[in-house]
Amino acid sequence: MSALKWQGWLVALVFVAGLLVFAPLGLYVWAGGRPAVRPAGAAPDDVRITDCRIDPASRRVVASVEAVNGFPEPGAYVVTVEFREQPVPGPADRGPQVLVKIPGVAPAATERADAVGPVWPPTATPWCGIAEAEFAPDPPFARSLGLRPRPHASNAGEAG
Repeated sequence: MSALKWQGWLVALVFVAGLLVFAPLGLYVWAGGRPAVRPAGAAPDDVRITDCRIDPASRRVVASVEAVNGFPEPGAYVVTVEFREQPVPGPADRGPQVLVKIPGVAPAATERADAVGPVWPPTATPWCGIAEAEFAPDPPFARSLGLRPRPHASNAGEAG
């Protein structure tokens, strides 16, 4: 075999060996290069209290909750709202809590709901805060069918 032909085979062999070594490495880097997806679950940065007031008719404290979906898929937020007299609780000073569900929040959309708390003493000023917030994505089959969550009554089971 001539030297030129032998060098051609050597170049081809080195090329194939390089593909076998660097192709998996390239695929690994390419697959791992996607932006991190937020896991469903805790989402305290997506929700906030926009208003905390006492309803004059019922004397119940009402917190307006706003959720801005920071996840890439639509879903629902379940927010635990806590009511206290002071923003900073004592060691064993926990206030009453209520759950409010904000369904059908599209990505980057803003939705609002009211959390109705207990009857509040007339002399005390309420403080409303987020105790916990969780996000659950809509099921894929519901999205594919175009189903939207039904409107529902408030979190206390009262007719809206």
